[in-house]
Amino acid sequence: MENITAGGYKPAVNLQSKFDEHHTWGLHAIIDLYECNPESIKSFEEIKRFVVELCDLINMKRYGEALIERFAGGYYEGVSLLQFIETSSITAHFDERENRAFIDIFSCKYFDPEKGAAFCRDFFQAKNYKFQVLLRN
Repeated sequence: MENITAGGYKPAVNLQSKFDEHHTWGLHAIIDLYECNPESIKSFEEIKRFVVELCDLINMKRYGEALIERFAGGYYEGVSLLQFIETSSITAHFDERENRAFIDIFSCKYFDPEKGAAFCRDFFQAKNYKFQVLLRN
């Protein structure tokens, strides 16, 4: 596993070249969103729209429908998302208490992680975000 970028800045290396050179098994974008729009992170309909638009943006083919459920209770209650894609999966967990979202995009096919992270930030109207990218070998 190699950490390529963190905090939302462009990596010094050409990520796609590194992905191709090392015969990488997968690219993993870990996206943390803060101070999100509280209505959007609670809405099953908005979360479903989010994953469809994200997959279209990063050119991933969805495999079946997204599984969206409300889990836990009390402090940990919130909506979770699982969307299989042909090359792996997208997961998200939404913290309704503190208006945060934790999104993971993992794919054996290359995608632009910065574009995906910016889309997540904009979709959920996060006031702040950070992300990191791992090449999984």
